[in-house]
Amino acid sequence: MLYLESPAGVGFSYSNDKSYATNDTEVAQSNYEALQDFFRLFPEYKDNELFLTGESYAGIYIPTLAVLVMQDPSMNLQGLAVGNGLSSYEQNDNSLVYFAYYHGLLGNRLWSSLQTHCCSQNKCNFYDNKDPECVTSVQEVSRIVGNSGLNIYNLYAPCAGGVPGHVRYEKDTVMVQDLGNIFTRLPVKWMRHQALLRSGVRVQLDPPCTNTTAPSAYLNNPFVRKALHIPEQLPRWDMCNFLVNIQYRRLYQSMYSPYLKLLATQKYRILLYNGDVDMACNFMGDEWFVDSLNQKVKQGCWPQG
Repeated sequence: MLYLESPAGVGFSYSNDKSYATNDTEVAQSNYEALQDFFRLFPEYKDNELFLTGESYAGIYIPTLAVLVMQDPSMNLQGLAVGNGLSSYEQNDNSLVYFAYYHGLLGNRLWSSLQTHCCSQNKCNFYDNKDPECVTSVQEVSRIVGNSGLNIYNLYAPCAGGVPGHVRYEKDTVMVQDLGNIFTRLPVKWMRHQALLRSGVRVQLDPPCTNTTAPSAYLNNPFVRKALHIPEQLPRWDMCNFLVNIQYRRLYQSMYSPYLKLLATQKYRILLYNGDVDMACNFMGDEWFVDSLNQKVKQGCWPQG
């Protein structure tokens, strides 16, 4: 098992020129070059079957990397797997509103407003709708899903740390909640992050409902850092990196094209799997995405006992 930490700047990974502005295409290329270096250093693994796996935003990382790897005959690519992955921003956002309503999270008044202002001709657009009333209603959905005390990663699990807030302060650091990849088109989200970036204060991203005390204490222990050969000049380990996040350019809104390229070869085993209570990358959005690929269905869904 080989773990790749990307993009540079997250965890203990770093860039020699300290430039952490990057994008989806550059990350795929960097990961591909990292694989090349690994097989160059450890040629005894070169002929092994290679499977690429990841979760969440790896819904973008993995298929874009796989498209590069499949063009390299020196790598024995056999397949890929993505768990609770982001496959399409539009389908993820649109499905999440339905997920929230049919799990009893949205009241009838809000649901009625969403239907009135975000939908027409039996089709709803909660993703990039320009109607001001729709935007206001979607912002309320975002608040309920991400800022009301619900665990966005497991609807029925407790929220570690209690009800999350948008911003809190710890000593000289502003802690900002990161809602990941949902409702990224809402103007208020970018306005808030850009204001923090311009302020010059130290900002740390804080995943909602996540207790990072144990991994932070362990990975920042001097003995652990030494055992892992972490250069002394590198800063402490944090769960998320605000600067990397805010400078990251999301070039792909959907993984439709990369998956069609992979499927067209008829060579690779591809698994997209989801839990049914995750709201960050919900199962329904990925199901819609798979349906949009218009592949021949050999067997439909069946109960798992």
